[in-house]
Amino acid sequence: MAKENLKEQQLHERRFETRRQFFHLFLGIAIVSLYNYHILSARRMFIILVIGILISIASSKYKIPGIAWFLDRFERKHAKFPGQGAIYYILGCFTVIGLFPPDIASASILVLAAGDSFSTLVGKTFGKHKIGSKSIEGTVAGIVMGFLGAFVFVPALTAFLGAFVAMLAEALDIKLFNKVIDDNLLVTVVSAIVMYGWSLI
Repeated sequence: MAKENLKEQQLHERRFETRRQFFHLFLGIAIVSLYNYHILSARRMFIILVIGILISIASSKYKIPGIAWFLDRFERKHAKFPGQGAIYYILGCFTVIGLFPPDIASASILVLAAGDSFSTLVGKTFGKHKIGSKSIEGTVAGIVMGFLGAFVFVPALTAFLGAFVAMLAEALDIKLFNKVIDDNLLVTVVSAIVMYGWSLI
């Protein structure tokens, strides 16, 4: 009975993570598409971010219909506050859209959307060899998929360097003021800095 319960729990966790990561992927694709069709801008991303923060504060006190359903289906149990992943995701996208050229911003968002998603999925399914807190298998998958995403907007070498450094930074759990920087912010900003820096050389 205990073995069956464990298997059922593992299956439930795998389904949850798969659902979460595919949402993560399609959210990034949607943001990049809307941005490139001039529907989303840095100002509108900022408004979305502020609304998200207000909803998070309200959700910590009240069960909001629709939002509660969304959090149950996509939020990890160890999140420090409601909507943590989504808020950092939007913060990362807002930061790169506001600070970098459109091609670099779009490429870095796709490094996050594709690289981080597949890094988690492959790492949890096939990961056996550790690098930092992540697996080598997941990190390699993240670099490959992040590269493919970024390559839509920037040259191959630029895309590879952005994906490689960002996914390595994610695996090593980079800290700021003694706190690990959330992947959804770290990957986007690091990849944008690397790709923009390389484009200037």
